[in-house]
Amino acid sequence: MLLEGKIAIVTGAATEQGIGRATARLFAAEGARLAMLDIDETGLAEAAAELGDGHRTYRCDVADDNACQAVTRQIAADFGGIDILVNNAGLVYGTPILEITRDEYDAVLDVNLRGNFNMAQAAVPFLRQRGGGAIVCVSSIAGQSGGGVFGRAHYAAAKAGIMGLAKALGRELAPDNIRANAIAAGSVDNNFTKGRMTPEIKAKVAANVPMGRLGRPDEIASVCLFLASDLASYVTGSVIDANGGLLIH
Repeated sequence: MLLEGKIAIVTGAATEQGIGRATARLFAAEGARLAMLDIDETGLAEAAAELGDGHRTYRCDVADDNACQAVTRQIAADFGGIDILVNNAGLVYGTPILEITRDEYDAVLDVNLRGNFNMAQAAVPFLRQRGGGAIVCVSSIAGQSGGGVFGRAHYAAAKAGIMGLAKALGRELAPDNIRANAIAAGSVDNNFTKGRMTPEIKAKVAANVPMGRLGRPDEIASVCLFLASDLASYVTGSVIDANGGLLIH
């Protein structure tokens, strides 16, 4: 198994059809023990029941740096260390530029970009204690294309920032044997947009994808597994596209 004996944190893991839950499932199947984070306690309880013994859930708002520091210390104490961090928690709005309020802007940047930074800052000391590790940041094609179906200026800016953050972490942490990479995910068939992605919109988006369909959460999870495992032992500071050919550059 690719992650036998590894301790992995996955943020945004509460949603049953989400990328975070799919990643937790796959990592568990590959031998990792999971610390699953979210603000949705009901969803976390469902995740705990699904994955079973050996895995734990923690309520944490990744936009809160103090909460990230505290929960990471607790995870390290509970599991005896941390090897992998998957920054997946996210938030999207499709509000036009002139209608974006300060509160909405702050929420989108705080959860997406600041959340990635907060968790990385909290986890790095523990990865160093283990002699290395991996950080995987789930970004979006929106950061490359300037937005998309739902994500507009603030979302695109946050997701582009995540890519820059992963590159900077990859460069800075390489001497510590800590690899950091990002995934530019395309349109995924889940409920990230909270019901705004109607079947009609899905069909329209899929028609523009060379592979002719939306992605699945487990397909993004597979890229997370690659980047978190020794299969990617010489990959750091990279952005991996997973978009069915929607953006080829």
